Amino acid sequence: MIILNKPYVSDFLVKTAKDNGFETLDNETSRKYFDKNSLTSSEKAVEKYLKHAERFYSNSENSINWILENLPHTDLSNMIKISKNKVLFREKLQKIYPDYFFKSVMLAELPTIDVKRLKFPFILKPAVGFLSFGVYPVYNEGDWHTVLKNINSDLEKVKGIFPTEVVDTSEFILEEMISGEEFAIDAYFDNNGKTVILNIFQHPFFGDKDVSDRAYYTSKSIIKNHLKDFTDLLDKIGEVTGYKNFPFHLELRTDGKKIIPIELNPMRFCGWCITDIAHYAWGINVYEAYLKNLKPDWDKILEKSSEDYFYFTIGDIPSDIDRAYIRQIDFDGFLKNISHPLEVRKIDYKQNPVFAIVFGQTPNFSEIENLLKADMRPYIRLD
Repeated sequence: MIILNKPYVSDFLVKTAKDNGFETLDNETSRKYFDKNSLTSSEKAVEKYLKHAERFYSNSENSINWILENLPHTDLSNMIKISKNKVLFREKLQKIYPDYFFKSVMLAELPTIDVKRLKFPFILKPAVGFLSFGVYPVYNEGDWHTVLKNINSDLEKVKGIFPTEVVDTSEFILEEMISGEEFAIDAYFDNNGKTVILNIFQHPFFGDKDVSDRAYYTSKSIIKNHLKDFTDLLDKIGEVTGYKNFPFHLELRTDGKKIIPIELNPMRFCGWCITDIAHYAWGINVYEAYLKNLKPDWDKILEKSSEDYFYFTIGDIPSDIDRAYIRQIDFDGFLKNISHPLEVRKIDYKQNPVFAIVFGQTPNFSEIENLLKADMRPYIRLD
């Protein structure tokens, strides 16, 4: 069962659903792509889950509320709750990471914290969050005071973009900063709680204080170097959480010795349907893989795959620009940064803090590095 929702539904996902005859939930979003008579009612969808443990997939965490309202006392709702609340997720993982430091704190309590008792560096972020909204790396007392000064105005800028089930800034988690390189994984737990990895991305940054999602990339060497270790860790996570028949997007960091999860996003793979890049890089349709319980033969896939980097980059709008005053986007200018665009997705920048998502392929990592530090302002025309 597929649940479509805002902010973005790709043509690839719609075609996959139609070609495979995957049932799709009847809602406002799905009616834009399917005839209403071909859609499945909420009542039928609930019945299918309760009778057959139907697998659910959504392109967006905006669909979480439907699950919690319509299937409130089910394993699926429980798995979502564990995933979305970063504090609860950390509590579950204490069996694997007994020495990892984290602390729950309400937004209103932040100014009352004794800064002298804080152990730097650490990360402050919403207990229920999405993308990089409200994420603050704090290296010293000066950073902490800057956060306290700006946090309320920062959060006001993203207020209303996502429902509270996706981003809730009333509660925060303060946790130790995880060292090492950052990766993201699209995968699912099968009916036995075993991990099936469908793609692995590396998440590069431009400097220590960069927390943006400007670019992610995958490559043959990334899969070869990390597939086994990441699978072994995820199998352990499945054991302590009870995840089964569950698609997810996991972010983690590793220093080559330790692997520590950052967060596990439920019901979906990489957001905004960016997970489709697995089709270009590996010939994997991740939606078919999960809903049909297919497991990639990575040895065969890598044997015939390119040595290039496959990546996506986001044309994000700087937070100090009022989107209401944007007159035009210079898409052609932005695309000059990308040598081999595979797909260009123009995004409604009036409704979202993003104007484009582009899939690219390149043999040169410098292309990705240049995108990380690129200034988006020259491509944004204001009134």
